[in-house]
Amino acid sequence: MGRIKKKGESGNAKNYITRTQAVKKLQISLPDFRKLCIWKGIFPREPRNRKKASKSATASTTFYYAKDIQYLLHEPLLRKFREQKVLEKKISRALGRGDVTDASRLERNAARPEKTGKPRYTLDHVIRERYPTFVDALRDLDDCLSMLFLFANLPSTSTVPAKMIARCERLCLEFQHYLIKSQSLRKSFLSIKGIYYQANIQGEDILWLVPYKFNQRVVGDVDFRIMGTFIEFYMTLLGFVNFRLYTSIGLKYPPKFDQTKDDEAGELGAFKLEGNLATAISNEAPAQITNGEAEAGPDPKTQAEVNKLIREMREVDVDGDRAEAEADKDEAATDAIDKFEPAAPGGDILPQPSYSGSEPESIFANCTFYLSRETPRQPLEFILRAFGCKRIGWDSVLGEGAYTINERDPSITHQIVDRPVVQAAMEENGDGEDNQTSQKLAANQRMPGRIYVQPQWVWDSINDGEMKRPDLYAPGAQLPPHLSPFVQNTQGAYDPTIPLEEQQTEGEALEDSEEDEEAEADEDDEDLAVKRIEGGADGMDIAQSDEEEDEDSDNNSFGGFSEDEKAANDGDDSNDEEAAELQYQRELEAELTGKPIKQAPSNSQSKAKVEARKRLAKQAKEEAEELERAKGMLSKKKRKLFEQMQYTNNKKSAEDQKLRAKRRKLEKQKAKAKA
Repeated sequence: MGRIKKKGESGNAKNYITRTQAVKKLQISLPDFRKLCIWKGIFPREPRNRKKASKSATASTTFYYAKDIQYLLHEPLLRKFREQKVLEKKISRALGRGDVTDASRLERNAARPEKTGKPRYTLDHVIRERYPTFVDALRDLDDCLSMLFLFANLPSTSTVPAKMIARCERLCLEFQHYLIKSQSLRKSFLSIKGIYYQANIQGEDILWLVPYKFNQRVVGDVDFRIMGTFIEFYMTLLGFVNFRLYTSIGLKYPPKFDQTKDDEAGELGAFKLEGNLATAISNEAPAQITNGEAEAGPDPKTQAEVNKLIREMREVDVDGDRAEAEADKDEAATDAIDKFEPAAPGGDILPQPSYSGSEPESIFANCTFYLSRETPRQPLEFILRAFGCKRIGWDSVLGEGAYTINERDPSITHQIVDRPVVQAAMEENGDGEDNQTSQKLAANQRMPGRIYVQPQWVWDSINDGEMKRPDLYAPGAQLPPHLSPFVQNTQGAYDPTIPLEEQQTEGEALEDSEEDEEAEADEDDEDLAVKRIEGGADGMDIAQSDEEEDEDSDNNSFGGFSEDEKAANDGDDSNDEEAAELQYQRELEAELTGKPIKQAPSNSQSKAKVEARKRLAKQAKEEAEELERAKGMLSKKKRKLFEQMQYTNNKKSAEDQKLRAKRRKLEKQKAKAKA
């Protein structure tokens, strides 16, 4: 006879455990349990049958895997939490006895971070457990960077201490220094939420969001205790990542930090990078990671022999390269760059290679920038340095660390401004008033030989991998649209970079032409009405004398109609009647709809458009019939799936049509404004 199964000892009842049961089993408080679950990556689970998992389960009951809670029983942080709980009980017991001295002694020994700055515990082992390899940590760095940059811009409150904000800001600046040195930044985008950045580190694309430098208002409906738990974990994670990244390029970590410069808003300039392999980036020589252990130097004699062999090998390689270069010189002149085209119609469009000799990571290497005081200094300085610029100046009110604070410096090649030139209010003695809205230079004065652009020029240049035309981004000019570099254009979808005529359908083109004709007809009618009003006085009849009227009546005496003239007049009368009826019909339609009267177009144009409209309607009808026949061959399940796909495609095409209509309207308005 088989073993009898008891109820509640197998299946969902054994695999799941409620949160209350888990807290009792671990013998910790609920806030500590939340911290532990966040740090260890344990999250609630939903059983298939809540009643089988627990008889007393309600809609708000939270379940966890029993194995996850069993795994937490061996966590070293539990001992720290229990020690803290015991200490708090001792302090409360001492205060209950009235022994304030003993309570203060226990509190001094508690090693609270708010008092001494020494942490009660570390999360180093948790980081090593959750991320066995460095690539795993890089893949989870998106949320980490977004959260740390957010807290670095928050004001200090009781729930967000100043030490936490300073630590977040320092870790973020250290990470930015690595991106500058390694030139790993790839793209950036200005959005309404903030500034998006994308970097490529060891083959992994990392995307994070940085808020704008505005005064943040801390609201009360956000639970900063939970967010603080995440921040504590992310600070430890980014510290590990920064250490590994710095050592991989031969830099010491942490870099030297100058508190005085940081107090003067130096930010990136407050750090000084140093290391034994500080020239590794310029020489492009990979650095070896030694984990901070000192290694003994090689024997001088052995090193000299090795250097001699290396020189001989280099000479042999140079001679071989010269011979190959002479042999392939004729072929290299005729080589053409490869072009990748989609193998099938409707396939993805691949990025094409170009002959550009300069790398996109160093497009600003030969430029010297000056940032006007109304521009956002922090993102501009970071992007310019990450793409090769070494000389960046700005106004002294923006902080320390500038290459120059003199706006008249002749070495400046580009100046970034975010406003049109404002004329300074001139006083009687001829001096201009500096009221924080006028330039340091005189009104409407510019330095010769310097390029003036708006901040968007920097973002569009790095996204396209080349320096854009500066005349399109001149101060006061209408800027081109700032498009997201993270959106990949698909075949058939709306593309704002392509002319409208190349992507609109034939039906939309017909409707557009009809609207243009109606608009032109309305304008012509208005012009005619104005001309009639103006020429009314010229067209009035002048009273004639009686003798002149008698002569006219004699000359214009009627002598009767011939038969041909009668037939022609009858045909003209019938055509006039039909035209009058059509005109009357148009007037009635216009009166009902409230629109202007449509004018009859010319016969040749109207016939062509009517034929095109009929052809399009016939083609659409044939396609719909063919689609219905094809759907009849599908099973019920596949037909529903196909209808869902068709609904999604129709929705996307409708959105694209709205975007094209909006763009068409804007282009017409611009054309009218220019005319």
